[in-house]
This record gives sequence, structure tokens and C-alpha cells, in this order.
Amino acid sequence: MLLLFVCTVALRAQDTFKTETSSGVSNIRIAVADFKPSSADPLASGFKHTFDSTLYADLANAGIFDIVSKSLQPQSTPGAPAEINVQQWAAAPTSAAMVAFGSFGVQGSKIVCNGFLFDAKNLQYPQILAKQYTEDASEDSARQIAHRFADEIIFRLSGGSQGIAETKIYYVKIGGADKEIWEMDYDGANQHPITHLGSVSLSPRISPDNTRLAFSSLGRDGFQVRMYSMLLGRMVNFPSVGGTNLSPAWSPNGKDIAYSSSRSGDPEIWISDANGNVSRRVTSFRGPDVSPVFNPRTGSQIAWISGRTGLPQLYIMDTDGSAVQRMTDGGYATSPSWSPNGQFLAFAWDRKYGPGAPGGQDIYVMEIATKRWIQLTHDGGRCDFPSWSPDGRHIVYANSADGKDSHMKVWTMLADGTQKRALTGAGADMPNWSWK
Repeated sequence: MLLLFVCTVALRAQDTFKTETSSGVSNIRIAVADFKPSSADPLASGFKHTFDSTLYADLANAGIFDIVSKSLQPQSTPGAPAEINVQQWAAAPTSAAMVAFGSFGVQGSKIVCNGFLFDAKNLQYPQILAKQYTEDASEDSARQIAHRFADEIIFRLSGGSQGIAETKIYYVKIGGADKEIWEMDYDGANQHPITHLGSVSLSPRISPDNTRLAFSSLGRDGFQVRMYSMLLGRMVNFPSVGGTNLSPAWSPNGKDIAYSSSRSGDPEIWISDANGNVSRRVTSFRGPDVSPVFNPRTGSQIAWISGRTGLPQLYIMDTDGSAVQRMTDGGYATSPSWSPNGQFLAFAWDRKYGPGAPGGQDIYVMEIATKRWIQLTHDGGRCDFPSWSPDGRHIVYANSADGKDSHMKVWTMLADGTQKRALTGAGADMPNWSWK
């Protein structure tokens, strides 16, 4: 079943359109019980609290569930299938269609967690899912177990769509004059640095297999594309070339990287292999060409920003530079991001750009086939750098209420612009969601 976001747009007063942003089932009413303690280890209580709160938040953030408030749940705490009365959970006021429950404890130095998902309406065969997890006892393990169980539930109840609870977000952390690349969990937890270059690093882009992180960094040769190995935990070689080289982007097969390079004079879009070799230029117009991004579904198209007609506009083209289409009709466009299903582009756009003009820089989504768009942010200050979640249900972006770079925060929202919430404090910019 398709999750449909229905939005009225201002292209023409009488128009509405539907954007099919993801596969999944909407509005499944699910109760998420606190798990039953299964040990008396003094560490278990804190870890269990972390697990319970993370699981609840993961399912609440998924965008496909109606979560039952814990105040409406039965007082019983089932830890195993034999201990749950599904009729009690299906009855008002809980009125749950599904129930997630289980047991959690620490045995020796290991967390042992048993999780279950029951169909509260199916009295004969209620069990849908049963999982056991055993990990080293730590706060992070409790969180990661909750993420994995949440993704299992989402996968089962969304028609096979993968969850995002185990995904990562990469971003730029501003610290004084330096800008380093940081990583966090999808929900803003576990924020930590990846690079320690003591320089200005921008536009992190994780590879499709999560093994390499490409970004642009300022060094003795100016801004160059750099490469960090997530497997080795260190920088690896990526050749420097002439000019300014910015905003790398991976092809969906991980074999190519597109980026903006001024090696030939004007900033143009170039494509090289994943090691920085065998480079070729794919644009050749006067005016800067920047911020390329591949169509993640086909790999055969690139969206990018070009100033060839004056103010920056959004374009798409085939990867050989042919079939160029201008997508925006004016204003000042930046930072495109292609949806996982290949049907939509998210980007930042100041539609009424100019001195004294009303409006500002907001996040928009455009349906590529029709060039119709919807505006997702309104009157919240400067918004930029949208990036889609791999399930297509969410968008992460940067926002500064007063427009100052140092006040930028990373935010997330559903792909219809609802459920906005900040993931970081000030000094975080240019987020990029992992492919999986």
C-alpha cells in the first residue's frame, strides 16, 4: 500500500497533486509496552529504560503508526507470549491493532532481550514476530537492540519497506574557525566526530555501502575532494586536481563520484571513478555548475544547480551531459537531493529572491514528471541542504532561525513537512542521510 501525502500547491490556484513518497501502510495503531525485567542485575534497569524509550521513539518517528499513549495501556507487563491477553490490548481504551512487548535483562556481561510483535485482533494466531538479541551490556547496545527490533517491526508491517532506525546522518560540525565531519544516529543520538583535520570540511557524502565518506576540505591546494575509510578509520588517498573541487556525490552503484570542479576555469560538473581517476567533464556552459546528485534509482541522471541563466536554478540531465532540463522557474535554488524512488527532488529555494522581497529560503519538494512542487518549511528562517532518508518517508535539513551559519541546526521532518524536530544544537550543517 502506498503512503500518500496530499498537498495543495500554489502553481495554479485550482491545482492539487499527490506525491507518493514511500511504500508502507499508514495509521496502524500499535501499543509499545515497556519490556518486563528478566534479571536483578543493577545495570539492567538503566539499560532497560534506554531500550524502552528508544523503541517507543523509533516507532513513533516511523511515520506509519498511530502510537498508543502509555497511559492508555493495560497495567499488566507481559514478558512472554504466555503472559499476554491480547483481548485486553485490543479493547478500549487501548484499542491496539498490534502490540510490541517482551523481556529485557542482563546476564553476566550480556544484555538478553526477547521481543515479540502480536496481532491483537487475531486471537487464534496472534504472533507475527519473535526475536532474541544478545549483546555486550552497554548503553549503546541497548539503543542498537531497540533500533534493530524497531526496524524488524517496520519491515513486517510496511509491506517490506526497510526501517531507518539503524541509519546514520553525517553532517558538518562548526567549532570556531574549523569545520569537521561528524556522525550521529538517525534520531540525533550518539553524536561524534569522524574527521580531525583542523580545517574547513564541507558536504559529507557516505557511499552506498557505508564504507567510505567523501567530502570537500580546504588544504594547501584549496578545496579538494577527500576520502575517509569507515572500515580503516582513517583518510585514504583521493587525488588532488587543479581549481576548487566541491560537493561530491556517489552514484548508486558506488563506482562513480560526481562533483563540481573549476579546474578548467568555470565550475563545471565532473564525474570520476570512486578512486578519483578517469575524470570527465559533463557540463560546459558559462556560469557555475555545482551540487550534483545522482538519481538513486537509475544512476542515469544527475540533478544539479547551474547559474548559466543568471541566478542559480535547478536542472536535471543524463550522466553524459545530454537531455538538460531546467526545473525551477525563477528565484534562487540550491542543494538538490533526489528521493530514493527517483520521482522527486527536494531542494532549498528562495522563490522571491531579491532586496525587500517577501519570503525566504525554504525546503521544497518537486515532482519531476510534472515540475509541480510543494513547500515544506515556512517562516522558520533559512533552510538548506535537504537529504532524504532511505525509506523516502523523512527529510533531514539544516535551519538557522536568524540566518547565521553558526546558529544552523540539523532538523528532521516527515516528507510532507510535518513532525519537525531538531536533532542537534547550534553549529551543525550540511546533513547527509546514509543510503541504508
